Amino acid sequence: MAGSFHVVECPDCGNEQTVFGRASTPVACVVCGSTLATPTGGKAQFTGDVVETVEARE
Repeated sequence: MAGSFHVVECPDCGNEQTVFGRASTPVACVVCGSTLATPTGGKAQFTGDVVETVEARE
């Protein structure tokens, strides 16, 4: 399995955004610009709450 997508809620504005679980670049909220995910060399570290996880289909 290559990875999954996560719906992450922004801690600042409450916007929900879909983020790849193995993000290789920092992911910013499209509404307020706050950082939602930071790359760690493997799975991304999320700063907001993960609302939902969507697993990859086979």
